[in-house]
Amino acid sequence: MKKIQCVPLKFVRFSLAIALFVTLLASQFSFGWGKDGHKMINRVAVETLPADMPAFLRTPQALDEIEYLGPEPDRWRSPAEPELSAAQAPEHFLDLELADMATPNGLPARRFDFLRDLYAAQLLHPEMAAKLTPQTVGLLPWQANEVFERLKADMREYRTRLAAHTDTYGVEQAILYDAGWLGHYVADGSQPLHTTINYNGWVEAENPEGFTRDHKIHSQFESEFVHNNIKAQDIQPLVPSTPRMLDSPFDDFVAYLRATNQQVPETYRLENHGGFNGHGTAQSRSFTIERLVAGAAMLRDMIYTAWIQSAQPVPDWHDRAPKNATSSGKPA
Repeated sequence: MKKIQCVPLKFVRFSLAIALFVTLLASQFSFGWGKDGHKMINRVAVETLPADMPAFLRTPQALDEIEYLGPEPDRWRSPAEPELSAAQAPEHFLDLELADMATPNGLPARRFDFLRDLYAAQLLHPEMAAKLTPQTVGLLPWQANEVFERLKADMREYRTRLAAHTDTYGVEQAILYDAGWLGHYVADGSQPLHTTINYNGWVEAENPEGFTRDHKIHSQFESEFVHNNIKAQDIQPLVPSTPRMLDSPFDDFVAYLRATNQQVPETYRLENHGGFNGHGTAQSRSFTIERLVAGAAMLRDMIYTAWIQSAQPVPDWHDRAPKNATSSGKPA
């Protein structure tokens, strides 16, 4: 009779830890443009801000900081911080096919309204319940809009301090962080594979053009190809010189995502023809530059819009809260 050898528990734990690390590391590559794309989009967006924006936003130090912050949320995907990684992972994408199923009347502007819509959709489509969760559908437009509003609030505080002739250094640093942080999600929104269930290989049953089903297109396109072929100087001249004032930042961002989503088939067509191998083709390089330009232009426009809107006076939240509300915002 063969003797069964017991494996010490510590080795089992070690093996599980390695497996978790590999899983998390693999999933990390399905988020972001790669550090090069994120840094380029952030830098170019700030370099193309109009001259009447505050000067501190355009100093060399500010440019370097905002550029550095482009990949910041991807740095939060380390297996050393598993709760943070899991909680913020859905904020990098939105699978529009599923989001539209859950919200036939349009995406709501508030995150918790969307969560309620997802729950209602799970009840309506029980066979799809596992796919209609925030973790699988994504939360990108809500995260982008909430960080945009943080930026606007800090810009308002900057105006207040400037008018009162008090020190603005602290709020300037908050604005730089907000702008860099916002840039990450805006950049994600210009990457077609961040807007679809076909994010890393075609998963739909119907595949008339024979798009790849291999799980490599995502990182190959946004990381390797960008790193080897695209530079910031390829992007900046193509960003429109005049910033656009956004009428409704959330709705405008959703429209931006939908425009990006229209480029999903072309992304797969380019891959079919070896467009992301090595130096690719003139067409694939032009396509990638156009996507990065879209991200830089949208980020520049959102920063500009936050600045203009921050001039609008608003009452302090204490003045707007119900009389019986506590500092937490809940009724006493």
